[in-house]
Amino acid sequence: MKYLTFGEIMMRLKSPGLERLFQSPSLEATFGGGEANVAVSLANYGLDVGYVTFLPKHAIADACIRELRGFGVDTSRIIRTNKGRMGIYFLEGGTNQLASKVIYDRAGSSIAIADPDSMDWEHIFDGVEWFHITGITPAISESAMRLSLDSVREAKARGITVSCDLNFRKNLWRYGKTAPEVMTELMKYVDVAVANEEDVQKSLGINTDINIACEKLDDNKYKELSNRVLEAYPDLKMIAITMRESHSADWNSWSGCLNDRETFYVSKKYEIRDIFDRVGGGDSFAAGLIYGLQAYGDKQQALEFAVAASCLKHSISGDYNRVGIADVEKLMGGDVTGRILR
Repeated sequence: MKYLTFGEIMMRLKSPGLERLFQSPSLEATFGGGEANVAVSLANYGLDVGYVTFLPKHAIADACIRELRGFGVDTSRIIRTNKGRMGIYFLEGGTNQLASKVIYDRAGSSIAIADPDSMDWEHIFDGVEWFHITGITPAISESAMRLSLDSVREAKARGITVSCDLNFRKNLWRYGKTAPEVMTELMKYVDVAVANEEDVQKSLGINTDINIACEKLDDNKYKELSNRVLEAYPDLKMIAITMRESHSADWNSWSGCLNDRETFYVSKKYEIRDIFDRVGGGDSFAAGLIYGLQAYGDKQQALEFAVAASCLKHSISGDYNRVGIADVEKLMGGDVTGRILR
């Protein structure tokens, strides 16, 4: 197993279509979570990837694992336990000027109460060359925070490349620690960082005057912000930042940038109208970047793959980005028509 991701996977309960929660007595049940979403994308690109989490021993968790296996994700290192529960998140889709809404129900989940000292890191990292984590896991609980810090330290000690999507979630930091207190320590072990401008500010305390409500985002502001992150973390090799201009819940302009200390790269921009589901968009960007950095000898191409992959995710229901390499490269090549293929 070359690639490994670690975090919490949850049951996702979404109101049908664009209904508000419980507008009708139905919810669509699927699964999702940042790090699992990345693992699924990497498997879809043909990479040898595994996923680590804690799940209870019951039929719902069994179904979740079967689904991951169906995508080609190695689930052999998932830890089954009699303690805790499976986390849930509720999703209400937004449209036009009505924003989407997420409600978390994950207190007391199996990963939230897991014992950090129980981890066999030697087994977990056996054969792994790239490890991915996000800022969501250390926000869940104090023990999950310890697990997260231990994981990146153990990975780094073994010479494994570490990537982290900062993923600030204000509704999760409830156990007495602030995001900067934890994430500034975790970032010392990261090689490749992924974020948006809010993640950088809220997770690392590095402020910027980027105005996301403006007509057009200023590339130079993102260059300045990424330079400040690289200055603060001398061992960080690169940082990629997504650039989203939100005109409405249905219409976003989407691009990204990458700073590797030598060059500042900016991708092409996509106009995404009639967004179907933007949840998982950042995860699909992170996965696309990981794949692109391995598949292409050119960082500009790697960034373009990440942005194109995440652009496509906005048209796909559910957390997972159900696209393959050919789909992404078709869009990278300039085919934005969406014409039927037959």
